[in-house]
Amino acid sequence: MDKLEFAKVGESMYHEKLENGLNVFVFPKPDFQKGYAFFATNYGGMDMRFFLDGEWHNTPAGVAHYLEHKMFDTKEGNALQELAANGASPNAFTSSDITGYYFDSTEKFEENLRILLSFVSVPWFTQESVDKERGIIGQEIGMIEDDPHWKCYMNLMKALFQHHPIRESVAGSVESIAKISPETLYACHKAFYDPANMVLCVAGPVDPEHICQVAREILPREAGPIAVKDYGEKEEPRAAQNLIEERMEVSAPIFHLGWKGEARKNGEDRLRQELVGGLALEVLLGNSSPLYAKLYREGLINQEFGYSYESDAASAFLAANGESRDPEAVRMAVAEEAARIGREGVDKKLWERVKKGVYGNRVRGLNSFENLCVGQAQAFFAGYDFLRFAGLFDAITKEEAEELIETWVTGERTALSVVRAKEDGQ
Repeated sequence: MDKLEFAKVGESMYHEKLENGLNVFVFPKPDFQKGYAFFATNYGGMDMRFFLDGEWHNTPAGVAHYLEHKMFDTKEGNALQELAANGASPNAFTSSDITGYYFDSTEKFEENLRILLSFVSVPWFTQESVDKERGIIGQEIGMIEDDPHWKCYMNLMKALFQHHPIRESVAGSVESIAKISPETLYACHKAFYDPANMVLCVAGPVDPEHICQVAREILPREAGPIAVKDYGEKEEPRAAQNLIEERMEVSAPIFHLGWKGEARKNGEDRLRQELVGGLALEVLLGNSSPLYAKLYREGLINQEFGYSYESDAASAFLAANGESRDPEAVRMAVAEEAARIGREGVDKKLWERVKKGVYGNRVRGLNSFENLCVGQAQAFFAGYDFLRFAGLFDAITKEEAEELIETWVTGERTALSVVRAKEDGQ
């Protein structure tokens, strides 16, 4: 088992790739009582088309999320209830590119880990249980479709991207999940829930070698074939649409503003772009930036304002969101500030202050077992180690952030999604 030291942030991580292809990462924390385990597959809502066993498979939107719900079913009952009865706090989530199952517990950690590995690796579905879940997930879809913030975000994805399946909701639609059968779920489990396509991350008062031994005892001994994913035609640099507007029950206009970028191949380049993108957003839109002060002073944004850098294997973009009486004015102000940065550059003192703040926030986040484990799983699937950021951070220059702003924050790459209040009679 390899031990990786990250002296700059005072962390160590053990790694071993098992005979079945599973990668195991352990963060020993002997001074803590609680342990945390995260078992994830490199499979999410956007992975709807894949090649396996000599043929292409096209699956309905929402399958990854549906499968996550059904994986807790076992022949003996329900794994969620079993873990809770053992004193664990379990849950799961599905994003556009990953599905993860996790728990934390102070007692019976090994027993809970065995339960986690068992139910995730051994699917058990019946037609009756799948049909019953359809109604539950249908209600969930109805709730999120009534959420103006969610609707605004999904409309931004449709405005930014012409083909990429990130345009589709992770939960799918009532129409798409109606096509999901037990056979669909078994096929997707076979395609993506193989140990060689998964990762196990554990943090707490545990022995790394013993964690690996438990995984060897529970999981299949050999790796199976891994599906090849397809995300459709290559995206053009420009946004698919300039503007999407919708009317819903809101008290003030809600906006999501996005700037389309280029996805980096997995590895250190992808991590570096993530770091540069985050820093670029801070100097452009952060609460210590000139633009933020201007927008806030003019009443164009409020404390609900936020922003993020997001990427996956085939897409990358910057996004900002919030409430505004005039979203178009926000859009124009960002464009003007990006153009100014292109001419004059970022103020050196602002850059140094922002860089220290972002680094400090990342280091403080390492106190969370969840952040460590989920972050390492996501990073591994992207081709790097989560804690590698510490070694790269100092070398990132303000010129890199300036270049990203100048390249991405342009008129043709910009899309705006707005949800406005319904007009009288609507």
